[in-house]
Amino acid sequence: MSFMKIDGADIRAPSSFSWGKQDISGPNAGRTLDGVMHKNRIDMKRKLELAWNGLTAEQTKAVLQAFKPEYISVNYPDAMEGKNETRTFYTGDMVANMYSWTVNKKIYKQLSFSIVEQ
Repeated sequence: MSFMKIDGADIRAPSSFSWGKQDISGPNAGRTLDGVMHKNRIDMKRKLELAWNGLTAEQTKAVLQAFKPEYISVNYPDAMEGKNETRTFYTGDMVANMYSWTVNKKIYKQLSFSIVEQ
């Protein structure tokens, strides 16, 4: 079984994977005059921080193309559920830091971005 699938296809396992949960609060959330916080959580969304180290130009292209659609179905290990989950995500800003770009060696130091549940 692969570490992660994008739209049903295996994707290269990231070098770094961080799981996060974001609470979505309702419009009436905030502190009242007595200092009590009223969160009014209406939903929870996952945010995954992903990074790949030392990819070739072709490997970098393959990862970027997999995450190119506006929304993607991602099967990944979910920390809160304790098993693999499939959820719909969108991709945040992407950064590909170059390491070496010579005739025989085209390597990216790191490709990184986050994906956020829709």
